[in-house]
Amino acid sequence: MPRRNYATMPADYAVCLHEDCPLAATCLHQIALSALQESEVYLSLINPKKCAKGSNCKFYRDSKPVKYAYGFTGFQKRMFPAQYRTFMNSLIKEFGRNEYFAYRRGSLSLSPKEQETVISALHEAGITEAIPFDRYEEQINYCD
Repeated sequence: MPRRNYATMPADYAVCLHEDCPLAATCLHQIALSALQESEVYLSLINPKKCAKGSNCKFYRDSKPVKYAYGFTGFQKRMFPAQYRTFMNSLIKEFGRNEYFAYRRGSLSLSPKEQETVISALHEAGITEAIPFDRYEEQINYCD
């Protein structure tokens, strides 16, 4: 599963041509049009006939930053060994071994959806208390 979290706007990010859309000011696909037109030769385009203007557009992506998490090295200290094995095996099954360890040490950021997956694995292992991730950072969510 390829990683698709971007700290900055990717050069191949799909753009939208509906500049007259009421949500254009906050849609990442519309914001990308302005930004990428200046720097890129080729643009990836969302078919204008397949997207709708307004709140019912299935391609709308809010430009508001969301909270990404980094690392969960402290989780193991709060679990029994059998709980940690259950937790770790569940996440390795979901993300893969290399990605699991990259997420654990904080080399890769966890999107809100991936954070839910980690919390679900905690619950599956029998942990009910809220355990914080190592650190958090606000980022724009280009890919979830």
